[in-house]
Amino acid sequence: MSTANGNAAAGNAAERELSLVVVSAGASDPSSTSMLADQLAARTVAAAGARGVRVAVTTIELRTMANEIGAALVSQNLGPKLTAAVEALGAADGVIAATPIYKAGVSGLFKGFFDVLDNDLLIARPVALAATAGTARHALVVDEAMRSLFAYMRTLTIPTAVFAATEDWSGGGLEGRIDRAAIELATLMESGFARRVREESWGAYQHDYGSAGGTELEIDLDSDLMRLATGGEAHRRDQ
Repeated sequence: MSTANGNAAAGNAAERELSLVVVSAGASDPSSTSMLADQLAARTVAAAGARGVRVAVTTIELRTMANEIGAALVSQNLGPKLTAAVEALGAADGVIAATPIYKAGVSGLFKGFFDVLDNDLLIARPVALAATAGTARHALVVDEAMRSLFAYMRTLTIPTAVFAATEDWSGGGLEGRIDRAAIELATLMESGFARRVREESWGAYQHDYGSAGGTELEIDLDSDLMRLATGGEAHRRDQ
């Protein structure tokens, strides 16, 4: 890329306000999980701002919609708070996903929320993983459980995961990991990676029937199978 083109691209990035959505499954108020997510979000905003890029932050506290998440798991119907959360994630340039760790696993609230999301919602979206726990014995849960969950959803998780056990808040390099993760997330958000992938190769992904309104699928609705499935009759064929 020439210097002129590079400057133009930098100018376009600076003119557009990027959207960062923070999803926190902290169960209490205040919550160490939410505090960790907020710190990572603030550092991401600062890292982008140092390059002249503005970032708007939307925070989704899952504890405030626990009833809606439970209902959606059994009915697939989204309440107003869940609907707003889905709309925010659908428009996000980057996501911070934070959960407390219980018994070597992510919280049920966290898993339930992402279980009800459309599998296509976060394709190629940069995601920063964050987790808190009472002991460092849970540290591997971030990579074993969280990273695999978001890989299934076809997101782009950043290399640095931020895990904080109780003792990490008083030292142990937590600040450095937060800064490193913030720079990684800000860089991917600024690159426009998710937007370009979705614009240029959306049709190359395997989609569930009906996802995104079904517009990404080429389905013959007049086939015998589809006619029978909707209560019609198969076409008669000459013997």
